[in-house]
Amino acid sequence: MDKTLIKQRFAKAVATYEKEAAVQRQIASHMVELMEKYLPEDVHRNVWEIGCGTGMLTRFYLNRFTPEELYLNDLCPEVKPYLEDVLSSKVTFEAGDAEGMLPPLQTSLLVSCSALQWLEEPVSFLARCQDAMTSDAFLAFSMFGEDNMKEMCMLAENTLNYYTLDELKDMLARQGLNVLYSEEERIPLQFDSPLDVLRHLKLTGVTGINRQQWTKGKLESFCRQYKDMFALQDGRVALTYHPVYIIIKK
Repeated sequence: MDKTLIKQRFAKAVATYEKEAAVQRQIASHMVELMEKYLPEDVHRNVWEIGCGTGMLTRFYLNRFTPEELYLNDLCPEVKPYLEDVLSSKVTFEAGDAEGMLPPLQTSLLVSCSALQWLEEPVSFLARCQDAMTSDAFLAFSMFGEDNMKEMCMLAENTLNYYTLDELKDMLARQGLNVLYSEEERIPLQFDSPLDVLRHLKLTGVTGINRQQWTKGKLESFCRQYKDMFALQDGRVALTYHPVYIIIKK
């Protein structure tokens, strides 16, 4: 996985992400609802958020919880100006590849939303984090399942590796991670054309591993195939998101 390319694509999409990422906003809101339901109040002490982006989950989280310390992380330093309204002496930001880091000292809660699929080995990373966290720690995150962007996966040259929920739970269990709660949903979107699908993906930065060069011929072929395969009755086309929600108790 080319982290440099991923970083470049997300950096270019920072200014448009908030407006375009309606699904990610829905996922972040639901993630906080699950934290309210399944996490004990006293776990919100030292919190590390991985892949905070422009702060979508961060703001939902801070509207509900008051951590003693909240450490924000993202691969892209370009997101920091978009976090200025939440940064304080208790809420800090550090840019960098989380996969090469460990949680800050005495971290009691790791949270992440729509980000862990960009790691090389997310399950091994979570296991390393758990080992470094407090004895009563929790990990609460969302990532994406096997049907995520299934339309693009059938036509694109390069895609991320996605797993079923059962596969993820099995992988987590083999790393000694105790899944307290899991859930999945499929969120269908509709676009006027395949070009609008590509534009949506570009504006949210999620084309981060695809180096495909769009010649006129390739673009026309892609649009024709996409419409043939995924057209809806009204002539629009579909794109599926498949978020998976998992809460782990150490």
